[in-house]
Amino acid sequence: MNRTTVSLIAAAAALAAVTGFAQVTAPGGEDDAKAAKRLPVERTTLLCPEPSTSELAETTYTAFTPPSEGAESGGRAALRPAVKELTDAPQGGKGEAKQPKPFLTQNQPGKPVSGDQSDTGAPALLGSADGALAPGWTVQQTTTVSAGAGRGLHGTACAAPDTDFWFPAASTAKGRDDYVHLTNPDESAAVVDVELYGPDGALKSEVGESIQVQPHSTVPVLLSTLAGRAETDLTVHVTARSGRVAAAVQSSDDELGGDWLAPSADPAPSLVLPGIPKDATSVRLVAFAPGASDADLKVQLASPTGRITPAGHETLHVKSGMTAAVDLGDVTKGEPGSLLLTPTDDPVPVVAALRVTRGKGAKQETAFIPATAPVGDRATAADNRAKGTVLSLVAPGRTAHVKVTASAGTEGGDPTTKRYTVKGGTTLAVTPPVPPGLKGAYALTLEPESGGPVHATRTLELPENGIPMFTSQPLPDDRGVVAVPEAKQDLEVLQK
Repeated sequence: MNRTTVSLIAAAAALAAVTGFAQVTAPGGEDDAKAAKRLPVERTTLLCPEPSTSELAETTYTAFTPPSEGAESGGRAALRPAVKELTDAPQGGKGEAKQPKPFLTQNQPGKPVSGDQSDTGAPALLGSADGALAPGWTVQQTTTVSAGAGRGLHGTACAAPDTDFWFPAASTAKGRDDYVHLTNPDESAAVVDVELYGPDGALKSEVGESIQVQPHSTVPVLLSTLAGRAETDLTVHVTARSGRVAAAVQSSDDELGGDWLAPSADPAPSLVLPGIPKDATSVRLVAFAPGASDADLKVQLASPTGRITPAGHETLHVKSGMTAAVDLGDVTKGEPGSLLLTPTDDPVPVVAALRVTRGKGAKQETAFIPATAPVGDRATAADNRAKGTVLSLVAPGRTAHVKVTASAGTEGGDPTTKRYTVKGGTTLAVTPPVPPGLKGAYALTLEPESGGPVHATRTLELPENGIPMFTSQPLPDDRGVVAVPEAKQDLEVLQK
């Protein structure tokens, strides 16, 4: 037996030892047709952007991991302040990062933990969870700004790093400051491009090219510095040339408050934008077609009783490479709803988001609802309160059956579960179950049990001084499980 064969056999044995259940097989073997097993993830990384520069900002972080069958025992989750400098490292290179003390730690699944931050210029946070804390680990960042530009409730689910993001509904209009926050969790620098697309196409700017995001650091970029002129409706495209980042857009308006804008779901011919509040006074739809073809979309509202076509807004034409926007007004007419976008003819991938306004006059507040992927196996929202939490569920196709579990509270309470039926083509907006004996905040876990796909949004309402402050977060799959291919050991392949 030659050295190459010995090395291959050793590699196969090591692979089997690491995976435990997995075996190695030759291509085309009988086990190739077997479905991949879905197992709990072993590590999760989440990144929270800088919450606010306002001296009046107060931020709460809430972390939660739902119990997962088959997850590893032990483990820990922690959020640490982002480090903006490296020691003994060249520009853009690798180095030994300073390791700050954790801001918030979690040691067991099933019970949320929270921490408060009121310091001006509070840093971004880098989070990691392993073992039993990794599957479905979710962190919610909720900031209240009581006065000044952007006053209102700014909420975002801390995000996993990636390489490509779309943000329709951004703006550089007068009186509005939108920042895209780029956060790098890794040991090497990331190189990122930020592109802006308005109603006339791409806005030329070299400033948005090759933005360096150093290891374990964050970079906020003011969108108006990338645009040569003010634009009411913009689509932001963030791509990482090298490395990976988490990206989120924070919008602050001098008069209309503000919120975080999460990325739209991946470009697709049909999109679901769930959870428009029943008392929305204005809803603005912004869409973008990133491909080479124009998109023609049918616009429908999934109301509590079925699909409705908004009068005067039956369709939307989106030119290739250009941002299209339409003001739908008070489209919900006093009932909760969700927007459904489907192709009228040829399917063309698009991205989209809504800017939703509640209140009137000087008492207005805004939030954003991006197109949202279906819940999938499970979705989790970490920061919910005894009052002011609304869960919106929409089944765009077949009727769906969903189990919703409320966790224990951060300071006390017992878990409880409730099941809901969402009829096909409708939106169901509910006050979710509240844990008996609740003290503090609690988490919600959604698990579809049967029927068609379901999309969801959690809205948190914390009114203050007559202003209907609110924030909405989409609830896509929490990525708590991963597909692991099954294989069979066959050492003959090592001798071929």
